[in-house]
Amino acid sequence: MHSYIRPNTHIALRLSSGILKVVEIAPNTNINIGKFGTFPANLLLGRPYYLTYELSDKEDGVSKTQLRVVPAAELHAEALGEDYGAAVEAREEPTEGGVEFDIVAENGDVIMRSNRLTVDDPSRQTLSMEEIEELKKAGTGSGKEIIAKIMEAHKAIDEKTTFSLAKYTLRKSKKYLRRFTVFPLDLGTLLEYVSEREAWKVMDLREESLGLINSWANVHFGGASRVMTADDGISQVGGGRWLVVDDTGGLVVAGLAEKMGILYPTEAEDVSEDEENVEEPAQPNPQTEDTPMPDATATKDSHGTHPDGTSNPSKESQPNGSSTPSSVPPPRKPHVHIPQMDAPTNHLTIVHANNQPNLALLKYFSFDAGNPTPSHPLHKHLKSLSWLQLLHPEDDPTYAEPEHLPDEDLAKMKSSKRGTYYKKRRRWERTSRIVDETRRGGFDGLVVATAMEATSILRELVPLVKGGGKVVVYSPNVEPLVELCDYYSKDRRAAFLARQVPTNRNGAFVDRGVATPGTPTNGIKAEEEDEEVERMTSAQDEEDFPVNPMLLLAPSLQTARARHYQVLPGRTHPMMTSKGGAEGYLFTGTRVIPVEGKVEARGSFRYKKRKTAPESAVPA
Repeated sequence: MHSYIRPNTHIALRLSSGILKVVEIAPNTNINIGKFGTFPANLLLGRPYYLTYELSDKEDGVSKTQLRVVPAAELHAEALGEDYGAAVEAREEPTEGGVEFDIVAENGDVIMRSNRLTVDDPSRQTLSMEEIEELKKAGTGSGKEIIAKIMEAHKAIDEKTTFSLAKYTLRKSKKYLRRFTVFPLDLGTLLEYVSEREAWKVMDLREESLGLINSWANVHFGGASRVMTADDGISQVGGGRWLVVDDTGGLVVAGLAEKMGILYPTEAEDVSEDEENVEEPAQPNPQTEDTPMPDATATKDSHGTHPDGTSNPSKESQPNGSSTPSSVPPPRKPHVHIPQMDAPTNHLTIVHANNQPNLALLKYFSFDAGNPTPSHPLHKHLKSLSWLQLLHPEDDPTYAEPEHLPDEDLAKMKSSKRGTYYKKRRRWERTSRIVDETRRGGFDGLVVATAMEATSILRELVPLVKGGGKVVVYSPNVEPLVELCDYYSKDRRAAFLARQVPTNRNGAFVDRGVATPGTPTNGIKAEEEDEEVERMTSAQDEEDFPVNPMLLLAPSLQTARARHYQVLPGRTHPMMTSKGGAEGYLFTGTRVIPVEGKVEARGSFRYKKRKTAPESAVPA
């Protein structure tokens, strides 16, 4: 992430009221922050983050709104209540029982005053809303003058305690102070921004739940990971590859990509792009510079005439000795194709149900899934394929290889058709490479956050995870994950191992618990009975074992929610304005590779003879 504000990026503005506003800062535009006004975006470009600014109105001779950087000392002084804090004075006539409610020093000075005499009456504020609006229109400061006049017009400001005065001042500052703080739009800020407005779009995912997902999935930078080859000699195992099913608009993908170091574009790439833009030579001005034309002599004869008979005035015939400006455009730069989704290691593979994955939230990190920027790390490290391409690739038209044309036929085609041909070939190569690589498996982990049935997803994707890989499933509700825990439980695994395989052993048909044991006859009838029993057995297995319980070990279910607390002496309690919503739960497990064949315990075991009577009586 960049350390200063760059153009054409998204930033977060924390207003004085506590509202978070996300804007895209573009050069030569204005930024609107609601009732506080607008200001030019160029005033923020190139400045560091985490600074607090004040908006000042247009003064004489200044046509635009100016920004003032608020020093840290001023912010700390206001936080401690030194700006608007009124001095606490002792009462002239001490009230009856004052010691019981007030804290009085030995010399009689009131250290802390109670609020039992404070009356919250709107009539104690002498300024009306119309007068306050006039002050807002006529004010030239950042709102401090309005706050000072409001507090000055309050009749009972001296009756407030230290805490009530601080709360009153803070409330007025949030309402009238024209300040904002600039923050980089990192993952935590974006999650807070989306959760406050459209939490249902991200499945009520919170920051602590996203942190647990990254932790349990063991997501890390995998560019330097060792890549191994499977027993088949083709499949890849390891390499920092994770399989993702994301229905949160790309929020889970962004969280995983941040841990892998591929979410933010590096500053070196941006600097190189800027240098290329700066070093690009400008087009020559035909009015002031001569344009060389090396083929001019080939198109005219020795007398200076063209083949069509028209004359070409020489350089001497032009006034001031200038030549005729050329209308020939400069040659276009050759298009260099940058491969997409070709990173062998440290990448994410997302499986989606539509033509394109829903990664709308990645636009806040300068990545557009429909038109990705080649310089962005996700251009190569984020791969996507649909469920149709994963389960039935032969039914997907993009997986079928287009017709291969020889070079002679390509040379005769128009440039537009030739470009379309190459585009289809590149799309087929990319699709076939991603599909074949995903179907071979060997991923380091699986992360699922979707509203689809988790059982059907794990049945297809868990076999693609390597041994020792982590499987994490997020759900806003606990019921789907409890069902998963039951399917991968120890009891169901034992039942899966204890089931009998249908086979013909010594002329007797051994059943799996579905059909009635019997002795099959020879011929067609025996084959029909075998098919019927196999069909009934498959249906029973599908109901009892929708997933293979041998593939996951130590399934667990957990949740975590960090609640905000107000911590004050004698007033510590949860914030009463905390957001509700779903709790959010996680299912975790470890992928294991079951041993082939039947495991039997062998060896000699000797039973010890138990003693039934004591050797000697115990005296009373």
